[in-house]
Amino acid sequence: MKKTIILGLSLLVLIPLMLSCVTSHDYHVKISCDDFMENHTGLQSNYEIEIGDKIYVELCSNPTTGFEWSCQMSGDAALKIEDHDFEAPGSDLPGAAGKETWTFEAVKKGKTVINMDYSQPWEGGIKGEWTYKIDVTVN
Repeated sequence: MKKTIILGLSLLVLIPLMLSCVTSHDYHVKISCDDFMENHTGLQSNYEIEIGDKIYVELCSNPTTGFEWSCQMSGDAALKIEDHDFEAPGSDLPGAAGKETWTFEAVKKGKTVINMDYSQPWEGGIKGEWTYKIDVTVN
């Protein structure tokens, strides 16, 4: 009986302590084709995050037009690209846009700038049709 009480009290103390150690957050950004068409100069976001946090960026994308997103990072290398996927459109309409999702994870303290560019990558292709800049400070 005494051991059961001690074990129960220990769990009451340990569980909140363990939960307080889990501090990572997820940040989700969804940008539609319409959002880019309304903002011809490009879009920008700023984040202040912590090590272990993730930023999910979902961007309108239509590879049937020859366009694709590219990503350049500069600064302190405080982030890494964890994943990059394309999801086809949910309809069978020819030429419908899908979405590209990029996942960035904060790996160390510092400042990183992410510049994303929607372009046709071949010589003579359209460059910088849409742009998205993310300024990230990792504390």
